[in-house]
Amino acid sequence: MDLDAFTAVHRAQWDRLNELGRRRRLTGEQADELLRLYQSTSTHLSMIRSAAPESALSASLSTRLARARTRFTGARSNFAEDLARFFVLALPAAFYRIRWLTLGVGAVFVAIAVLYGIWAAGNPQVLSALGNDARLRQLVDHGFVDYYSENPGASFAGQVWTNNAWIAAQAVALGITGVYVPFLLHQNAMGVGLTGGVMFGYGRGDVFFSYILPHGLMELTAVFVACAAGLRIFWSWISPGPRPRLVALAQEGRSLITVAIGLLIVLFVSGLVEAFVTPSQLPVWAKISLGALVLAGYWAYVLILGGRAVLTGELGDLDGTDAGDSLATA
Repeated sequence: MDLDAFTAVHRAQWDRLNELGRRRRLTGEQADELLRLYQSTSTHLSMIRSAAPESALSASLSTRLARARTRFTGARSNFAEDLARFFVLALPAAFYRIRWLTLGVGAVFVAIAVLYGIWAAGNPQVLSALGNDARLRQLVDHGFVDYYSENPGASFAGQVWTNNAWIAAQAVALGITGVYVPFLLHQNAMGVGLTGGVMFGYGRGDVFFSYILPHGLMELTAVFVACAAGLRIFWSWISPGPRPRLVALAQEGRSLITVAIGLLIVLFVSGLVEAFVTPSQLPVWAKISLGALVLAGYWAYVLILGGRAVLTGELGDLDGTDAGDSLATA
């Protein structure tokens, strides 16, 4: 095919398609003309691609056709509308649906941590297994507190945020295995419990709580939410209910990956608290109150907006355009 000759013959049609596609309003006659030009130009593009698939002319016609197609199908919602839907409907609904499981995961975590803490604090052999007396005293007197202030606040906040976001993403994504979430939960509970046990064993339990609670209230809750989402995905695979197994898994997976995205914001806030509030010179009651206020804000968001969204039928899943149509089954 001689592309130059082909272009010379059809250039006027393509220019007219481009002109109509750019107009804000079309009359009925112009809309009919646009449709005819769209169909003929689509044929031209197919012919051009058969001869020169990567040409600039092919790219130009694709752009003009896409613009014209938008006039027929309508533009998708803009970014602001999508963002508003995500934060007002999808995200709080996804959090709301796993609220009880989140509390259950938190209760299990606290129980494991407390048992490890009591075991370590009341058993000198356990403490000696964790380190010699000099090492543990260094942790109790300096290491535990210095951890929160040894780096600049901004870099420490970024480090904490990145680490916790990675843990949360793993909990959601690998929850389908059914074993990763219990493993992650146990490991983190054991770490917190043993650290608390050492602090209590050396008479510094007040320091432990004064430094762990301000940011830990929200940070640990975020981990519980991520674990709950992962377990929910796993359970949709085991017990899909009336839905086909793959459909149930896809729906829950899409809905609860929303949780992982939302937790990026939640963990960013808790990271700021850990970097700037926890090591600050504020009174202990003020630091814990700020942490509790952040946690209360999260639960207000979930219970108020999430409850309303779920009542309207929102599940946190993608809309029909993005998720695709579902096949009715019996």
